[in-house]
Amino acid sequence: MPSEKRDRQHRNREEKRKRLQRAQRNALLKRRLIQSIWIALIVMAVVTVSNLTKGSNTTTTTTTTTTQSSSTTIAEPTTYTTPSGLGPAYEAFRGRQVACGATAPPPARQMQFDAPEDQQIDPAATVTATIATSCGDIVVQLDPAAAPQTVNSFVFLARQGFFDGTVFHRIVPGFVIQGGDPTSAGTGGPGYTIADEFPPAGFTYDRDVVAMANSGPDSTGSQFFIALGDTGLKPGFSVLGTVIDGDATLDAIAAVPVAPSASGENSDPQETVYINTVTIDITG
Repeated sequence: MPSEKRDRQHRNREEKRKRLQRAQRNALLKRRLIQSIWIALIVMAVVTVSNLTKGSNTTTTTTTTTTQSSSTTIAEPTTYTTPSGLGPAYEAFRGRQVACGATAPPPARQMQFDAPEDQQIDPAATVTATIATSCGDIVVQLDPAAAPQTVNSFVFLARQGFFDGTVFHRIVPGFVIQGGDPTSAGTGGPGYTIADEFPPAGFTYDRDVVAMANSGPDSTGSQFFIALGDTGLKPGFSVLGTVIDGDATLDAIAAVPVAPSASGENSDPQETVYINTVTIDITG
C-alpha cells in the first residue's frame, strides 16, 4: 500500500507539472498573438498616415499648378479642360500633319468663363487682331463701333490665350474657313454667349469679312468664320471685322486638302491649320 500511495502521488505530481507546462505554453502563445496584433495595427496606421500624406501632397501640387496657370491670364476661368479632355475631334487634328510645313504649337486649353470682362474699348479706337496661323498671319481690323459686345468678347478671349493652339476645324474652299472652337467639333465655346449684333439688311458677307458663327438667336460664343468669297449668307451673323492683310494666307489655308465631315460636308481638313496666337493692338 505505501508503494501504491507513492505511485499515485508521483503520478499526480507529474500531471500537475504537465498542466502547468501547458498553461505556460498557452500564456506564451497568447502574449505572442497579442504582440503580433499590435504590430499589425501599428503598421496599418503608419501606412494609412503615409497614404493620406501623399494624397495631401498631390492635392497641393495640383492646386499650385492651377493657380500658376490662371495667374498668366487677365481673368480666372471658371474651369480648365486639359488637352486630353478636349475630345476626339481635337485629338484627331493633333495627330495629323501640320499644314504649310509648319510645326504644331502647344495644345489648346478650353477655358470656361461666366462672362467676358469689359475691355474698355473706345468705339472710335482702331482695333486689330493678328491671327498667327500655320500658314501665315491674318490681320483683321475689328469694328467696335458696329459690334461693341462682339469685339469686346473676342478681345477678352484673345487676351486670355483662349484661341492659342486651336485649329480651323472647317475649311470650305470658295466659301469660309471656321475656327475658335477648342474642341474642334463645331460645338465648343467659352462657357457663355453674347447678344446678337447683326449688320443691317442688305449686308453681304463677301471675301475678307470676319463674322461670328452661331447656332441660332443669341448663341454667339467664340467660333468665327472668314469669308473666302461671296457666301450668299443673309445678315444673321455678328460681324467682327474685315481682313486687311493676309489674303495669301487665306489662299494657302483654302488649298488644304479636305474630306467629308461627319455631316457630309466636304470641309474636314486633312492637314491641321493651327491658330498659334491672336495678338490684339488698340490705338486711339
